[in-house]
Amino acid sequence: MTNQSMPVSVIDEDESFPEWVTVVGVKIRDHGEVKVARTTDPTLKVGDHVLMELENDTTYGTVFSPPHLQPFLPPMRVMRGILRKATPEDEAAIAHQKELSSSGIAFCRERAQALGLQMKLVEVYGSLRRRALTFSYTAESRVDFRQLVKDLAREFNCWIEMRQISSRDEARRLSGVDTCGLVLCCANFLTDFKPVNLKLSRHEAAWSNDAHRIGVCGRLKCCLMFENEDWPTPKAPDQQLIQPTRS
Repeated sequence: MTNQSMPVSVIDEDESFPEWVTVVGVKIRDHGEVKVARTTDPTLKVGDHVLMELENDTTYGTVFSPPHLQPFLPPMRVMRGILRKATPEDEAAIAHQKELSSSGIAFCRERAQALGLQMKLVEVYGSLRRRALTFSYTAESRVDFRQLVKDLAREFNCWIEMRQISSRDEARRLSGVDTCGLVLCCANFLTDFKPVNLKLSRHEAAWSNDAHRIGVCGRLKCCLMFENEDWPTPKAPDQQLIQPTRS
């Protein structure tokens, strides 16, 4: 299973960090919520394509909010960074990957249905570094996709990777709004997944018979973790930060 979020490591007390960083809002492969990424290019504009390093590969994102200064916070030490703004050659490659993704989704669903495979295709994306297509999917049981991989490789003439993800990964990638009226925690600000159970909640008895404790992913809601008195209270992800003034 995969996780697009970055793991949080222990902070080295001797390590120095900048007081302010330049960040930009990006949608990775035009999916999910807008992610915050570091950049050294202040000329980026909304709608620009950028290249990013993700899961040991190179992929693209679309700028949704322009660069701005923001105070450095400890979690930013593992924040994704923008490699560069897409060149004309990159733009051609990105357009080609979008076409492959669209064709891959249609063909894979058709072949999976013909082969009787019980799987739900979530996303298809290519690599800007190598000839490869990744098909991420969810399934309740083991799927024998050997014939499907052969069909996909024959159709697209490239390396095929089948990647099973969890229902939480699916919700994080596709995003959505929960019953509370807010964007899903996993898609908005959570950096990693932790096991969630009712024992984490101070109101376990109240939650025990409430169907609303189940999120759109079909699992216990991540926000149950915040019912734990020992769990740190998260800051609002849309909190407006004051930019420094120049003298």
